[in-house]
Amino acid sequence: MTSALEQTSQSQAHLDERQLAGIRAAVRGQVCLEGGPGYDEARTIWNAMIDRYPDVAIRCAETADVIQAVRFANEHDLAIAVRGGGHNIAGNAVGDGGLLIDLSPMKAVRVDPQSRTASVGPGVTLGDVDKETQAFGLALPTGINSTTGIAGLTLGGGFGWLTRSFGMTIDNLLSVDVVMVAFNSLVSFEVVSDVSFVDRPKAFFDALALLGDQLFRLTRQISDPITYFLPSLAP
Repeated sequence: MTSALEQTSQSQAHLDERQLAGIRAAVRGQVCLEGGPGYDEARTIWNAMIDRYPDVAIRCAETADVIQAVRFANEHDLAIAVRGGGHNIAGNAVGDGGLLIDLSPMKAVRVDPQSRTASVGPGVTLGDVDKETQAFGLALPTGINSTTGIAGLTLGGGFGWLTRSFGMTIDNLLSVDVVMVAFNSLVSFEVVSDVSFVDRPKAFFDALALLGDQLFRLTRQISDPITYFLPSLAP
């Protein structure tokens, strides 16, 4: 299995109707083919210059769908591209050929005002986070544009309006669930409380790196839920 950055010349022809029927039965979300419902919506991202056509797109409705999608790609040697919030400027979120795993339907945001934490799905945008956290007088330090996906922003560090006061987005990351490619399973990573605020990002990525380089590169974008600490906006 290859990543979206190592696209193959695979085409839809080697996926027969029996195989497609199997993945349709295994997921709650949509399995989309070119010309069918949901396909163009899945492959369209914020950067309109990116106009690519995956062989098949799976629009995941839940974590189990992500696991099934990864398993499907493994079984059929499909290149994987992962779309989170859909703001991806470089275009790596969509590939020509292979499988597009679309996480944008997974948009749940759950705020616990007592512990000042928020758990979010991998399709959530910054605007989605702000809408829920501000209802409690809380905020997560994020980026600049409300249409940016929170998962991709976090993996890039996350610099924005509140960074000078409350740190980067990843500084406030507490835990993340990751789908492991090699074992088609879910693993939870927690940035433990006794790790200093400054060292949290390093601790998180060190933990992921223990899975091995290939696993790290392919799975670090496929996560749900993600939990953050929320600073208070109250004086």
